[in-house]
Amino acid sequence: MLYCIVDIETTGNGIKGNRITEISIFKYDGHAVVDEFTSLVNPECEIPFFITGLTGIDNDMVRNAPKLAEIAPKILEITSNAIFVAHSVNFDYNVIKNELQLLGIEFSRRKLCTVRLSRKLLPGYHSYSLGKLCSAVGIPLSNRHRARGDAHATMLLFHKLLRTHDAEKVFKSFLNAKSQEATLPPSLPKSEFEKLPTTPGIYYFKDGKGHIIYVGKAINIKKRVLGHFYDKSTKEIALCNETAYLDFEETGNELIALLLESAEIKKHYPKFNRAQKRKIQQYALFSYEDRNGILHLAYNKINMAPNPLLVLYSISECRTFLEALCESFGLCPKYCHLQDNVDTCSHFRIKNCIGICSDIDHLEVYNQRVRKAIASLGETKSDFAIRLKGRNPEENGFVLVQENLYTGYGFIPKDTPLSTQDDFESYLTRQKNTLETQRIVEAFVRKSPKGILSFTRAETY
Repeated sequence: MLYCIVDIETTGNGIKGNRITEISIFKYDGHAVVDEFTSLVNPECEIPFFITGLTGIDNDMVRNAPKLAEIAPKILEITSNAIFVAHSVNFDYNVIKNELQLLGIEFSRRKLCTVRLSRKLLPGYHSYSLGKLCSAVGIPLSNRHRARGDAHATMLLFHKLLRTHDAEKVFKSFLNAKSQEATLPPSLPKSEFEKLPTTPGIYYFKDGKGHIIYVGKAINIKKRVLGHFYDKSTKEIALCNETAYLDFEETGNELIALLLESAEIKKHYPKFNRAQKRKIQQYALFSYEDRNGILHLAYNKINMAPNPLLVLYSISECRTFLEALCESFGLCPKYCHLQDNVDTCSHFRIKNCIGICSDIDHLEVYNQRVRKAIASLGETKSDFAIRLKGRNPEENGFVLVQENLYTGYGFIPKDTPLSTQDDFESYLTRQKNTLETQRIVEAFVRKSPKGILSFTRAETY
């Protein structure tokens, strides 16, 4: 079997924006090097100062070097019929693959990662970075952060790995296309992934020091986490490369998962979470009367909306909510601003308009329906619980809302009789109400009103 041990130096601009500045490939038959190719590469862009400081490669060094298009045939030739090997293989492999794709060349090779192989065959070391691992096992490493120096050290490490106990079995497992080893991040033990459940909840990605670097929610935790590993975007690859541990918390249902995810992001502020760090744009539903005396319902950004009737959090939410009002009260999509520049409404979804787009004689009758729709917005139950699925068959979940504010969530044994607000308090995990959680709860209530237990009258859970 032939292997190509590869290392590249790059401009350091992520995966898709990364350009190769140097490449080194050792073709190895398991016993000796049978071919070698090393070359500087003109990236056709400026090399950042911090990259020059790390590698020593500057713009002058690569100015007269061959461009990737010139050496692509050699890369394809030397790696053909060989397994692509690198330390943290997904980085080198994906940069080369993306660079070749820009040239219209498809690149597909079987892969092995010396980080993952080392963790399996040489367990117990504090660090599996190339420099520290080579130092620990007595492998010489010169010209660090230059392609040939790193590739040569990786080749010596690979030679050692091939000769360790159980190497044949481990290599075969890692090369199995269906094996999870091929997709897991280099620093993540397989046991960390195997412990994940297939139930709803939140999950945590942690770095080597145990710090939370990402929080997510899922209906199927294990499946969603695996999706991160298959994602080849720059952000996802960077996240996976820093991931050493996984953790999770089951919630039994998607609503509590959404709320808990939001709370954990606010608490830990993980470096790879972007959502919920930005300010949310609020939108408002409002009403006005035009010069013909017709009452309109409309929406706009909250700072542009006079006397808001209801606050929502996206244009799509506004349109969905107005569509529901049109259907419930027979309102006209044209005068609810769901259609523009039309004489009479012809909404693709709303077929029961009994409005005045073509019948101005019934103005007051129509306006009365609009007033009823507006009045219905104030009928939202202010103190209620949302009934949800629990984490196991013996319990139910709930979310508690008091005075229209999210209070927290909890889980209750199914055989527990509950009828009042106080009955929920002893099972409640209190949470802060934020703009995000308010949005999550309100959206759920609009979509699933049947799961609401109002405390204005006695009911059993």
